[in-house]
This record gives sequence, C-alpha cells and structure tokens, in this order.
Amino acid sequence: MGLVSLASLVAAARSGQLVSFPTDTVPALAVRPDRSGDIYTLKQRSPNKPLILMASRWQEFLPFLDIEHPALLVWQKVAEQYFAGAVTLVLPASDRGCKLNQGFTTLGVRIPDHQTAIAILQQTGAMLTTSANLSNQPPLRSMGEISDTFPSVMTLGDSGNVHEIVGSGAPSTVVEWTADGWIVRRQGAVKFQ
Repeated sequence: MGLVSLASLVAAARSGQLVSFPTDTVPALAVRPDRSGDIYTLKQRSPNKPLILMASRWQEFLPFLDIEHPALLVWQKVAEQYFAGAVTLVLPASDRGCKLNQGFTTLGVRIPDHQTAIAILQQTGAMLTTSANLSNQPPLRSMGEISDTFPSVMTLGDSGNVHEIVGSGAPSTVVEWTADGWIVRRQGAVKFQ
C-alpha cells in the first residue's frame, strides 16, 4: 500500500480499493460507487454527510441522476459553464444515485480542473470522493501526509515531491438545485452566478 504509480492506483481503484489523488481543491479520497461504506469507515465519517461523485465528463453522471427531471437541460448548461472546476452541483438523484448516500435523494457531482485527477477518472469511471482527512479534521494537503495517515489507502506517489502541498486548499462551491432554482450551500473557491 502507500505511495504508488498512476497505473497501480488506477488498477487498485478499479478493483474496489480506496485511493487518493490530487485535485484542484484538496486531495481526494476516492472509491468505486459500490464501495461507499469503505470511506465512511476509514474517515470515521457520519453517514449523514454525503459523498460527492467525481468523473471526467458529464455523461458519466447521468446514470446516477434523475434524467427524467424537467430541469435536466438547465443542469447540463450550468455544468458546461462551471465544469471542470471547483463547483459541486447537488442534483436530484436516480434510484441508483440515491443508493450512494443513505437517506439522500440528491447527489453532488463534480469534474475537477486537474490534469492528473482527470487522467485517473478517465480510466476508472466515476468515483465517490471526499477530502482526504479524518472527519472533523483539516484536509491533508500532501500525498505524503495522506500516505502516513492512511497507510491502507493507495496514494498517488509519482507526481513529483510527495510532501508538496497540492490543490488550492479552498473547498469547492456547493450549489443545489431546488424547486426555487439554484441555492449556494457552501461558498468555496468559485463565485457562482
């Protein structure tokens, strides 16, 4: 385990193991959508805190979203405007999407603006993600810190200096679609218009 190459990380992610890689905001802990419980256990995270689905392109989110919803084209237009980037859109989920976060009928989706993250997600498909840290602790900012804190996680180690701070450190802006339109739930790195 520990620090691994990109190829090893992709293989581990595909096989259902927990992985960590840099993004444009803070490094992500990620796992296949069918293994969400692994992240909750590792982080000691409350099940009422939903995970975000990350992918390399919008089409990968569609099986997890309510594509019968009359606002689908509105969501797609906003996604085209803000993706890739530090914005998470919280949208009504499909039955499959509702299974990702117990008790939620919505799902946060995001495409990170980070070359390495995109390269990984292009090979793994959509991954459930959260910041790399123990619950209620500040996000870990270097791949070396993540590997030390979570030795069981396959952490990307071939992207240069493993002690280098990665990402902006600012969280993504979280915006939810509601009956009244868009509501900013968390102001983060990007100003949402």
